[in-house]
Amino acid sequence: MTLALRVLGIGPGDEVVVPANTFVATVEAIVLVGARPRFADVDPDTLLMTADTMKAAATPATRAAIVVHLYGQMADVDDLARGATELRIALLEDAAQAHGARWHSARAGSLGRVGCFSFYPGKNLGAFGDAGAVVTSDSALAERLRSLRDHGTASGGRYQHEVLGTNSRLDSLQAVVLTVKLRRLDGWNARRRRLVDHYRRLLDPELVQLVDQRPESQPVHHLAVARVRNRDQVREILVNKGIGTRIHYPTPCHQLPPYTRFSHVPLPVTESAAREILSLPLHPHMAERDVERVSATLTAAVLEARSS
Repeated sequence: MTLALRVLGIGPGDEVVVPANTFVATVEAIVLVGARPRFADVDPDTLLMTADTMKAAATPATRAAIVVHLYGQMADVDDLARGATELRIALLEDAAQAHGARWHSARAGSLGRVGCFSFYPGKNLGAFGDAGAVVTSDSALAERLRSLRDHGTASGGRYQHEVLGTNSRLDSLQAVVLTVKLRRLDGWNARRRRLVDHYRRLLDPELVQLVDQRPESQPVHHLAVARVRNRDQVREILVNKGIGTRIHYPTPCHQLPPYTRFSHVPLPVTESAAREILSLPLHPHMAERDVERVSATLTAAVLEARSS
């Protein structure tokens, strides 16, 4: 993401709109290039940034916006692209959790000026260690990216360094692992969709609200995220029943110490969701009976927490 911002010329004095409910790396990259994050709120059903929340956060100093396809769900990239055009800013995609997701027929990462992927081992497409990639259909940007990630080396000129770059190359071992796993990605993603559909059939939306998805999208469900009242109490009950859960992410970025200085307005949806979100067990090798056990135990836990 740092390379993507640099290649677009984003730096000191610039602002970048970004949702606050994302992994800290998205916001971190903005600050590392010397720019300032402008935190946007999100849709209450999908927990994704919208064109309206993007516009509400933008100022005359805004040069770009980063849409985060959180939990493997695609945001409304069509509407966001129109909004970015109106604002005359660049739109970047953080697709770190959305390998293979689609908006209509277009894949995540292909709809902004640049798209960024993480291949951290826990991702839908994970490497053997840390790895990532930037994608773009702009050949000039691609050439500059190749230079920036290799110490600013000039095209075809070893030891000729034209710009300030860094060492951000994907090593061959990670590439081999990713190439092998890539062949299985669509199958694994399809399995994730079937499991989340099973969760939806079993869970009462009056008790447990799974994060919504837009009908135009085909998500890949990196995470199965639900919203529940009395979240911490429910989570404790689940742990005692042998069911582990996670919270992605317990503190929105605008409330983390390094970034509070960039927090200018309340973000009510983001802040409310942070108190309720719960990531349920999900991986492509789960069995339907596992989903059934989690759903039954979760429903009982929510009812127990409400009655106590």
